[in-house]
Amino acid sequence: MQQLALFDMDNTLIDLDAAFRMWVEEFASEHRLKDGAVDWLIGLDRDGYPHREVFFGKVRERFALPASVEELWGRYRRRMPYLVRCRPEVLDGLGQLRASGWRVAIVTNGTADNQLGKIQQTGLAEAVDAFALSGAEGIRKPDIGLFEIAAKRCGVTLDRGGWMIGDNLTADITGGRAAGLRTIWIDRGTWPGVDHQADHVVTDVLQAIEILQTSNEGGSSR
Repeated sequence: MQQLALFDMDNTLIDLDAAFRMWVEEFASEHRLKDGAVDWLIGLDRDGYPHREVFFGKVRERFALPASVEELWGRYRRRMPYLVRCRPEVLDGLGQLRASGWRVAIVTNGTADNQLGKIQQTGLAEAVDAFALSGAEGIRKPDIGLFEIAAKRCGVTLDRGGWMIGDNLTADITGGRAAGLRTIWIDRGTWPGVDHQADHVVTDVLQAIEILQTSNEGGSSR
C-alpha cells in the first residue's frame, strides 16, 4: 500500500465546533439577540441544518433580521477562517508524515471561499501536498471523484490504496472505503451506537497520525 493519507478538515484537522461557538457568540452580541439565542443557534446547527443557506434562512426568520440570507451567509464565510485553529502539534504531525515519505492531502466538503480561507489561515496550506474542495470541484464526498482529484494532485492514483481519515461516517469512512482506501474514524461522539466499517477508531487526529507513522499496513480495530 502506498503512503497516501487523505484527511477531512472540519472537526478532524481543525475544531470547527469550537470555532462555530465563537462565531455564534459574536453573532448574538453583534445583533443584540436576547438570552437563549446562543443555545438556540447551536441547537439549530446540531439539529441537522449544516447547509448554511438553509441555516441562515431559519436564523433570519427567527430573529427578524433585516439582512438577506445571502448577506448573512456571506459574512459567515468571510469570518469563519479567522476563528478556526489548527493545533501546532497537528501541523507538526503532518510535517513528520511528509518528511517520512507520505503524500498528504485534505479532502473537504464546503463552499470554496470558506474552506480555502480556513486552509490558508490555519497554516494547513503549507502543511499538506494538496487539497480538493467540493465547492471548487462540483462534487462532494462520499463521491469517489473528490478522493481521486486529491490523489492526482499528490502525484499518485488510488489504484495502490492509501488512507482516509475523518469524523463523518458517510462522507469520510463510507466514501473512503468506496475509493479503495483504508479508513480511520475520528469518533467525536456524534454517531452513538452506529455500526461503523472503519479500520481504526480514535478520538483525536493525533492518534490517527500515530497509526500512520507506525505502520504502513496497519491492523483492524472494529
